[in-house]
Amino acid sequence: KFGAGYTDLLLELKKKPEEDLTIVNLFDITDEDFKSIKIIDSGIRIGALVTANQITINYQIREQIPVLFEAAKSLASRQIRQVATVGGNICTASPAGDVACALVALKAQCEILKTDGVVRDVPIKDFFTGVRTTDLRVNEILRSVCVPVDSKRENTYSGFIKIGARRSMECSVLSLAYDIIVDSDDMITNAGIAIGSLAPTIKFVDAACDFLIGKAISSFNSTDADDFAMRVQKYADPISDIRGSAWYRKETLYNISKSLIGELYPR
Repeated sequence: KFGAGYTDLLLELKKKPEEDLTIVNLFDITDEDFKSIKIIDSGIRIGALVTANQITINYQIREQIPVLFEAAKSLASRQIRQVATVGGNICTASPAGDVACALVALKAQCEILKTDGVVRDVPIKDFFTGVRTTDLRVNEILRSVCVPVDSKRENTYSGFIKIGARRSMECSVLSLAYDIIVDSDDMITNAGIAIGSLAPTIKFVDAACDFLIGKAISSFNSTDADDFAMRVQKYADPISDIRGSAWYRKETLYNISKSLIGELYPR
């Protein structure tokens, strides 16, 4: 297994020890494609070994894609954010991954490096194949993720809503990441919505995004808010566990989705 921050791996091995296991430490890799945050022509490239703390202190991320900043800020504690990596949050493939949920809403692309040096790109929403399973093959490793950033992001409604049993150090009972771009004419030109802890994998909510694109925010009303919330809720297939029931998760998702649109339309 590969390790970097070990915040997930140590817990995993404690629950399910493996004999004759070799762990390769990646944290000291100096390759900038793994370690840095770079502005590129199509947006922002974030190395797999970038920590959650580096996300929270990066000005470009905070200003251009607030959903990712807020997701990283909500991750565990300050101490854990110092070592927890973007790649670890993604490759653990937990449906409760905060950073991963934000990246799904942002339509990020995973850059996967093979042992022969070839790189293949996979949309992050397709990277997750099940609970804690991914599209990675035995000869591959996640090198970085690329977040598209449109130069025409004139007005952005972008954020991360996390519902947990307590305010800190808690896996989400459910989460909703959103990134909505509005032009100077008040029209929604692009939208990304993702939900976490509500299905075996983090889900990109296509139907809700399609509903928003092409509409003027000033035209929204309470009926639109209900319609949007229903479209989001249809993607949820939660389980009941110690943190919350399936009923609670679906109902809370509906309410926070409705309130999100309610914040946009005029009173």
